[in-house]
Amino acid sequence: MLDAREAWARSKARDADIKAWAWLPEELACPPASDLQGPLAGAGLGVKDVIDVAGMPTRSGSPATSAEPARWDAACVTQLRAAGAVPIGKTVTAEFAYASPGPTRNPRLATHTPGGSSSGSAAAVAAGMVDIALGTQTGGSMIRPAAFCGVVGFKPTFGRVHRQGMSVLCDSLDTIGWFSRTVSQSQAVASVLLPRGEPQPEPARAPRVALLGCETIGQLDAASRQALDDCVARLQEQGATVAAPVLDADLQSLLHIHTQTMLAELARGLQPLARSAQAGLMSPVLREAVKRGLDIPHADYARLQRARERLSREWRLRFGEVDFIVTPSAPGPAPAGLQSTGSSVFNRVWSLLGWPALHLPTAVTDMGLPVGVQWVALPDQDHSLLGWAARNAGQSMHTGTN
Repeated sequence: MLDAREAWARSKARDADIKAWAWLPEELACPPASDLQGPLAGAGLGVKDVIDVAGMPTRSGSPATSAEPARWDAACVTQLRAAGAVPIGKTVTAEFAYASPGPTRNPRLATHTPGGSSSGSAAAVAAGMVDIALGTQTGGSMIRPAAFCGVVGFKPTFGRVHRQGMSVLCDSLDTIGWFSRTVSQSQAVASVLLPRGEPQPEPARAPRVALLGCETIGQLDAASRQALDDCVARLQEQGATVAAPVLDADLQSLLHIHTQTMLAELARGLQPLARSAQAGLMSPVLREAVKRGLDIPHADYARLQRARERLSREWRLRFGEVDFIVTPSAPGPAPAGLQSTGSSVFNRVWSLLGWPALHLPTAVTDMGLPVGVQWVALPDQDHSLLGWAARNAGQSMHTGTN
């Protein structure tokens, strides 16, 4: 992986155009190489600016927050340091990891959005500034920017990466994940943040796959439809069995539950700020989201969580014999303009269910914008999902990173 000093130097030299970094030190304090041991020894690490790094400020993309440096690392940063990684700076996030974008541009085409809310982390990896970077996902904040920037993005099973030291937006949704240039790099991070016991033997067979085109919740453009079709065709050529269940009503219900859950939890989390003297520093979009969330009665929220639990049980049973699900990552390549982070419609269901999700970049459009596919597995099948991707998707990936 890219050495921390080289990563820092590249970031300082290139970021004027990309604007992936919210904070970079003037000089990088890097331990001696002999002190850096472990699977990530010496690797430069980007950290989304909602996650604490000792000695660096955590601003959450908002002027309402303090510029004082954090006193301690977040739990996940501590784990990665122990494995030899070196945090080199804080990457740009949308305001409080919600909707209002930061200044980051897409390294593939600067006039197009990098996605969000983990925009800076995805862009820093796509621009070749770092090989790995931490992000978070509430709706589609990992998978969507990975898709738009053309890098590997991994959102683990909910709750498996400790959130101490993270500014949590939605308590039952927020998940810490990471971006990388390759699946093998993502596996290296997973070995640190998702430790497991005895390694399980790899199945000596082709995978069993479910295809969810999700046509009723979002329309795919031609390039993204082709990426999905090509992925399924390659898997079938390798011997995979593919089924295509019809779950239109469930998908609509899960999307509704996600929207209401996110608003209700966001509003409770940001209510102290919204009622403080700093409330005027919140964007109108965020203030309106807090208002909408506070208007949701607790009885409605509780009812939605019961429906969520029921659907989760049903879906676990429905996909119990499947190794992974192939589904869209985004409706199309990164949209033009920087005022929006794009649609997360194909990501929210998996954030609500808490299942691990992986974006694989597989192609580029004539404009040079990346497209790809999303693979999803049952809870706690994170290592298995990455293993299937390493064996079945490695040759078809198209990262195009520098």
